[in-house]
Amino acid sequence: MLHQEPLAVVADDLRSGRIDLETYLDELEDRTATVEPEIESLVEEPARWDRLRSEATALAERYPDPAERPPLYGVPVGVKDIFHVDGLSTRAGSDFSPEALAGDEAASVTALREAGALVLGKTVTTEFAHMSPGPTRNPHDTSRTPGGSSSGSAAAVAAGLCPVAFGTQTIGSVIRPAAFCGIVGYKPSFGRIPTDGVIPLSESVDHVGLFTQDTAGLSLCAPLLCDSWRTLPAPAETPAIGVPDGTYLEQASDVALDAFEDHVSRLTAAGYDVNRVDALSDIGAINERHRRLVAADAAVAHEDRFRDHESKYADETHDLIAEGLDATMETVAVGRRSRGEVRASLTDLLDRHELDLWIAPAAPGPAPEGIDSTGDPVMNLPWTHAGLPTVTVPAGETDEGLPLGVQFAGRYRADEDVIRWSHGIADTLGSA
Repeated sequence: MLHQEPLAVVADDLRSGRIDLETYLDELEDRTATVEPEIESLVEEPARWDRLRSEATALAERYPDPAERPPLYGVPVGVKDIFHVDGLSTRAGSDFSPEALAGDEAASVTALREAGALVLGKTVTTEFAHMSPGPTRNPHDTSRTPGGSSSGSAAAVAAGLCPVAFGTQTIGSVIRPAAFCGIVGYKPSFGRIPTDGVIPLSESVDHVGLFTQDTAGLSLCAPLLCDSWRTLPAPAETPAIGVPDGTYLEQASDVALDAFEDHVSRLTAAGYDVNRVDALSDIGAINERHRRLVAADAAVAHEDRFRDHESKYADETHDLIAEGLDATMETVAVGRRSRGEVRASLTDLLDRHELDLWIAPAAPGPAPEGIDSTGDPVMNLPWTHAGLPTVTVPAGETDEGLPLGVQFAGRYRADEDVIRWSHGIADTLGSA
């Protein structure tokens, strides 16, 4: 039977030798053969298992002594197919050739490889991490989307094909699919994990993020990826939490809001101080400024390729870039200035009300039916716009058995606090 424990457990077992790496890969291959045809989370790679076994043999020869093995020794990681990986091609969910999209390996991928991880393979992405979806399906209900744009990464972790995977978030492409798939997602403070080697959609707001099965996995990986990581003790007290009442929260569906009220009640009963604060009353304007900024940035990133090969782009990506080509410098300036203003406003409210975290539904509801859309990222947008560190954790299910998630965001560059507080929140809401 496949060893499907979460990342921290798998890593410890592989490192110590309690699990033989070769045997683990054999079991993983069997599970992939069974599950992957149903969810289509991985980009096709004919020689995947030969490559992985060769890399595993080299890793074992390099680290014969378990005491000297790196923290992610032998751990398979999924990599969204907008990250460059040495030895693997990049297609970015598009019709472009790998030669047209080639580049140096992503710094984040190199960091986990240096920590002993093996790249399971590329995971399916929407085209250029925008909105045109691939074939991936939600492991909880294959008639539904896993979310996007990091569709394959979320589905692969949820299905037990890898205990950790990379995603990116420009609006809601980590937090939302993590919620839809019933797993943990982490979007760091803007710029805290380098985006070098990742095909950009919007350099102003692109974030590299992670999917894991539980919050302990974040504690293992985040220090390997984030710059200037500070090791902090376990929290002695629970954080004070703010609910951003008003127009922003009203964007969620009745199903999500009803569940969210139950989540708030559970946290309150567990001893958390939860306060309601008027916030993000201008969310409509924030949403529009963010959308315009992403379009303008996408036009910059794709301009030469778009002018030469316009017909190769899917409709959604085409329309975004075309809109961006008409954007003015003022549009970009307004969008970038807005990011700082929203960050300052949210931080000021935390300070004024003596709060540590914001909390909200991670999506407008559960994963919608069909795979022609990846769902609405509107609940994630302001936290991405402000560049605040955000984690989502599973928070029960709907009556139909579909996962729900709760997201919480902290102060800029206080990722360490957000992650260390995530363990208690996850434990409190895990049985919701």
